[in-house]
Amino acid sequence: MEKLYKSLVGWLREKVYEANAKGAVFGLSGGIDSAVVGVLCKKAFEDDCLGLIMPCHSDPKDEEDALMVAEKFGIPYKKIILDEVFDKFAAILDKTENKKALANIKSRLRMITLYYYAALNNFLVVGTGNRSELTVGYFTKYGDGGVDLLPLGNLIKSQVRELARFLKIPKEIVDKPPTAGLWEGQTDESEMGLTYNQLDEYILTGKASREIEEKINAMIKSSEHKRILPLKPPF
Repeated sequence: MEKLYKSLVGWLREKVYEANAKGAVFGLSGGIDSAVVGVLCKKAFEDDCLGLIMPCHSDPKDEEDALMVAEKFGIPYKKIILDEVFDKFAAILDKTENKKALANIKSRLRMITLYYYAALNNFLVVGTGNRSELTVGYFTKYGDGGVDLLPLGNLIKSQVRELARFLKIPKEIVDKPPTAGLWEGQTDESEMGLTYNQLDEYILTGKASREIEEKINAMIKSSEHKRILPLKPPF
């Protein structure tokens, strides 16, 4: 884990400086992935990093956990409340009962906010997606998927947990059910319809029950457009 940690910190520095940028901005959601990314960026750039806490009709506990990480590791942070922006934007759109369509606005508002602060500070946007989520497309296109660097992109969820424990991320954050915070009671695993352990096992070994295998492969196929540049005709 120490070797992995040092390699990720070095990679972040290399890629940011290659882009003639001076640091990193990232979302601090109160979850395990954002906590790990925050610690990596703090180590890589000291004070040339910024964690944005961006509540948007969010669970107050998520903000508490984000603040706990920022304060424990000395991560510079700023709180941007997006409730009113979301409400006003949603109000001018056609009414819908499609919960996911509405919730994805939150993720995209956060992406806009991150890039604004990246431009102000000559930072790159560092995302929090991991290999498990990226494999099945469990992210919002041009939302939390709209980033410059993905330091956790080759780590499955269980590896992120192991790294978090090495970094001494608070246990309550490591152990709490992962959630995108898109609506009350939402969790990653309930929305995907499978557990991260099942997903990680399949990614690493190809082993899963027939039902889980079919579900994962269907998710991979339907989300392929999220993992490639916009398609162009071959002529």
